Amino acid sequence: VAAEFIGTFILVFTVLSTVVMDARHGGAAENLVGVAASAGLAVVAVVLSVVHISGSHLNPAVSLAMAALGHLPPAHLLPYAAAQTAASLAAAFLAKGVYRPARPAVMATVPAAGVGAGEAFVVESKELVAIAIAAAIMMNALVGGPSTGPSMNPARTVGAAVATGEYRQMWIYLVAPPLGAIAGAATYTLIKP
Repeated sequence: VAAEFIGTFILVFTVLSTVVMDARHGGAAENLVGVAASAGLAVVAVVLSVVHISGSHLNPAVSLAMAALGHLPPAHLLPYAAAQTAASLAAAFLAKGVYRPARPAVMATVPAAGVGAGEAFVVESKELVAIAIAAAIMMNALVGGPSTGPSMNPARTVGAAVATGEYRQMWIYLVAPPLGAIAGAATYTLIKP
């Protein structure tokens, strides 16, 4: 549980730091590729650090999928999800306090103007189908960045929502990633030798 908290904290703080810096510099500092690379590299660093301890889920959607398919003891699901969400809250409030963004809502994950709930749901639910985590996160951030944020992680969404007060369409980010994670894990389970 401690490994999930620390790993999720590092991941969410890194992502939010990059998003805030990019917004502060008008999208010219990191841009979408930089934000995606930052998220992917943070995942690589964290996964390599704690995978041997907790499996490096870093995301309640991943933990739910692992529990649903028997790869995580059911008794571990709630403590993992609680630690991941608490870490996201701590990281979001720290990022908000350290950077004092002019528009704190830039840290929140909400669909972009003109992106309907159906489109956002599809973008968020397909995010976790890929098994190659870091590459999938970078790819998904590049694809979904302009449309949904993207979150790919209910804990990341909750932390930033509470820290910024931005809750629009939050249900998408809480429902779609777990469904995508379960679909991805189930697909992997079906095709593995």
